[in-house]
Amino acid sequence: MVIAFFASEMKQSVYFLGTKEIGVRCLKYLIDNHHNKDVTILGVLTNSRRLGGSQESVSEIAKENNLKIIETLEDFEKSPNADFIISVQYHKILKQKHIDKANKLAVNLHMAPLPEYRGCNQFSFAIVDQAKTFGTTLHQLVRQADSGPIIFEQRFKIPNEAFVKDLYDITFKESVNLFEQNVSNIFLGDYNLIPQENFENERDFSFHFRNEIEDLKIINEDWPTEKKKRFFRATYFPPFEPPKLLKEGELIQLTPDYYYSL
Repeated sequence: MVIAFFASEMKQSVYFLGTKEIGVRCLKYLIDNHHNKDVTILGVLTNSRRLGGSQESVSEIAKENNLKIIETLEDFEKSPNADFIISVQYHKILKQKHIDKANKLAVNLHMAPLPEYRGCNQFSFAIVDQAKTFGTTLHQLVRQADSGPIIFEQRFKIPNEAFVKDLYDITFKESVNLFEQNVSNIFLGDYNLIPQENFENERDFSFHFRNEIEDLKIINEDWPTEKKKRFFRATYFPPFEPPKLLKEGELIQLTPDYYYSL
């Protein structure tokens, strides 16, 4: 589908939904380059967490810039519609009535290639799968998670023997670039909506749930060395709980010394 409408002299309106360091970076970009110029940010939905190494939270950025913080999805339902919703690592599941608050388009930034890595912990699964490439995607937000048509995407090689944090850091940088290079096009209506089903003959489809990471973090002593090292690289990501070695029925918490001793 080709979208052909273009912005008039009237400002576009947007709700920003986001968390974590990537949410901070994208909200700052919107404020510095669009807010009170060609876009009005009607409100921000977030939490106060600083995951990902950020020294700031989305809520702090919103307060510093006098943006309205919408505390709950129930309050969001009562808010007026906007032209756009932009979601960046938002932590709650949206229902169709929330998505419908966008008159033109609801957009999600998913830090993984689609449709190969829908859901959670995509960096870890890519390493476990021995994927050669990874990516980041701006896609239309629909009721079924991470399944909406692709709007813009960027793909890149995964370095040999990358740890999960290495892949996260690369994806973070590429995601910021993807957002900054294309959000103006979204506001202008200058984009295509490409259904993910169009790629069914050339890309794999998968979805991973949040709790699947717990199984990935258990490394069996009987595995070949390469597999043990690969699963360690995929799951060792301080400050999160480290992987464990299953040895003679006991689980032993692992450190990098284990990896480098293999």
